[in-house]
Amino acid sequence: MDLNDFTELCWKILPISKKTVSNYRGAYRRNIAPTLGPREINSVTRREFVELLAPLAPPNRFQTLMAMRSVFREAINRELITESPVATIRSPKPRPMPQKFLTWEEVRGTNFGKFDNHIKFLALHGLRWGEAVVLRQTDISDQKVHINKSMYGATKTQAGVREVPYFGYFQQFPKTRTALANELKKHGVTIHSLRKTYAYFLKTNDVHVTTAAKFLGHSDPMITLKIYTLVRDTEVDEIGDKLRLVLG
Repeated sequence: MDLNDFTELCWKILPISKKTVSNYRGAYRRNIAPTLGPREINSVTRREFVELLAPLAPPNRFQTLMAMRSVFREAINRELITESPVATIRSPKPRPMPQKFLTWEEVRGTNFGKFDNHIKFLALHGLRWGEAVVLRQTDISDQKVHINKSMYGATKTQAGVREVPYFGYFQQFPKTRTALANELKKHGVTIHSLRKTYAYFLKTNDVHVTTAAKFLGHSDPMITLKIYTLVRDTEVDEIGDKLRLVLG
């Protein structure tokens, strides 16, 4: 069986989410299928994968490698091969870059055109895009947003099932994210950046990090804590002024 055929079979049977399947399939089609795809699965070597992965940007290389590790684990389970050619290839170390985000004050003071309500809603409630796109007015009651599903079916994790305080601006979201993402791009941010806006809004209003983790749907509060450590330049000045007052 060639690698293309076996990989396509894997996407249907691997115990991974639909979103992960979509990401893996895309990485495979871009980076592996054109060259190694037609080869027999037991003929592809570690060296060939190393050479293919080497020029890729770290995030792309990481995702492609994770996809191939899943595929070859399944091939071993089916006794098509005895050893994975990618098992010992090192994963690229992620190099986190500072990500720009807007404060709620900046979002509130900006007109985002026909997406104004959508963007302000995301900034004040912290939903992931997959959660927001399936949200309906019936999911908002008792001054709360009830989040219990996503466009992929279940929420990303069990912690994703949650309730957050409702602050208004809800308008049903478009089925695709492209136009909304393009509007945000004009301001140098992304849809996901709005979750940081929400986290920063909670932080600057003294919401404890463990509570913020629940509101954001994080299963690990340490993820939230990383966002809570983001410091804006203006915040440095404001904190400095406060501390000077304390010190007299």
